[in-house]
Amino acid sequence: MTSTSSLRMPEDAAAKVASGAYEALSVTEEVSIVVTQAFGPDGSSLILPGPVMFDGHPAVTLLVRAEGREELVHLSPIHGDRRKLGMEGLAAGSRCELLTPFTRKPLDLVSDDASDGFAAIYLTKRLAAGEAVLISPIWGRFASRILHDAELISAWDANDEDAFA
Repeated sequence: MTSTSSLRMPEDAAAKVASGAYEALSVTEEVSIVVTQAFGPDGSSLILPGPVMFDGHPAVTLLVRAEGREELVHLSPIHGDRRKLGMEGLAAGSRCELLTPFTRKPLDLVSDDASDGFAAIYLTKRLAAGEAVLISPIWGRFASRILHDAELISAWDANDEDAFA
């Protein structure tokens, strides 16, 4: 588990998620946010049935292309958790193309003024930009955002030193 200083969640946002009214996210132990459903830009599920689990939660799975390689990468669904399986040995700083595993459709890219941009993993089948997990397409850059109703629910920054190992 990470310290509360690494995850920034406004109290009103935490209350909305903790109420259970939003089925794509759950709050456990009042600190962790777990992605329980995730969709690519074509509506295909990114949480696949299978053996890859993180602390009992199924992985979010993407197809990643970088440096002449293409592999499935299984990401922990726990926001702020750096654990992943796949693309071992890829150099930090490599720009990745992130795609849905079966349809091979690239994830939508969104930008913000403070970074090179993010790839959107949608939290509902409505595929709304305001309901998404935004992740960096740069390998080894641990920065992400969770949006719900276009509000920032949680942010994880690459320079957080006490991130999951």
